[in-house]
Amino acid sequence: MDATSQRDVVIIGGGIAGVGTAYYLAAMGVRSTVIERDGVASHASGFAYGGLSGGVPNGPQPNSPLIDYSMALYPALADALAEESGVDVQYRPRTLLRLALAADEVAALTANLAWQQARPGYAVELLDGAQARALEPRIAPETVAALHIEGASDVEPYRLTVALAEAAERRGASVRTGEVTAIHMRAGRVEGVSVESAAGNERVPCDTVVAAMGPWSAAAGDWLGVPLPARPLKGQIIRLRAPGPPYAVSVGHGGNYAATKPSDGLVWCGTTEEDAGFDETRAPEARDAIAEAVLRMLPALADAEVALQTACLRPVTPDGAAILGPVPGAEGVYAATGGGRQGIMMGPGMAKALACLIANGAPELDIERYDPGRFAR
Repeated sequence: MDATSQRDVVIIGGGIAGVGTAYYLAAMGVRSTVIERDGVASHASGFAYGGLSGGVPNGPQPNSPLIDYSMALYPALADALAEESGVDVQYRPRTLLRLALAADEVAALTANLAWQQARPGYAVELLDGAQARALEPRIAPETVAALHIEGASDVEPYRLTVALAEAAERRGASVRTGEVTAIHMRAGRVEGVSVESAAGNERVPCDTVVAAMGPWSAAAGDWLGVPLPARPLKGQIIRLRAPGPPYAVSVGHGGNYAATKPSDGLVWCGTTEEDAGFDETRAPEARDAIAEAVLRMLPALADAEVALQTACLRPVTPDGAAILGPVPGAEGVYAATGGGRQGIMMGPGMAKALACLIANGAPELDIERYDPGRFAR
């Protein structure tokens, strides 16, 4: 039976999870309509750094299986998107160098070393300060040790999300502007959504809805009477115009990083983690805090100038795990959110797992641990 005649899918949200789901559904013969309030990649998916570390620097976490699944998709996905959309998503290998700037930081740096070194596809070694400086001479002279990680990569998130949307449309999906204000149910089954747009208010019938609304996904839970407790974690990034050659490696210390991106030739530095509600404004205090942190790692950036500052809201959950799968008590409704700082890394995996579930009845990955119903229980 032709899936296109059996599915009427509305996807709420034009970030990586939403347009990625549309892309993979289209590959499986299921057409969908993405409804985005502002524009594709207009929020976190368009302003993230795009580091694909595989989660290795931070050690094991609730999202590790999803990260592994998603990372395995990236090489083929990048090639396919270049052909299907004409957009170079700038996927490429990227060496990581994570620093300890004092002796008392070494224990934290190496807490997960055995796990990290056992990760397939990655090479992780502990370097002393001199070895680290041989890789990047501009790191802080007080560096006493560093984790050297090979096997990671990065991507340009805005290009990636736009490419997914473009390729999805070429495969038959639709992307439109509007704000979904309600999900309508009948006898426990979804039957449509309400949309406000410049053309007016309308009700769009459908038998399947995907709530991929980032930190705004909690609103979908409110409409359905089911808790979907995604909340915003604000993150700001500065981009520096710096003298000297590009930084070929991603240098990190604590929760901060710095690396030159090929998209603009600037050194991207971040990031903050702020509980600021839905405030997306850029703050000079955040700019100064990031600059201070990056100068500890890379004092050579003292002569750099700030070319751009961005802010976005990442969706996080109370238990740190993604929300992915069917919403309980609302047949035909699915949720995909909660990537936090790793949303770009997990995005393709979240999208393909959900698309397989919708189109084929089962995902390629066991997503039980990400069950949206866990919060109701």
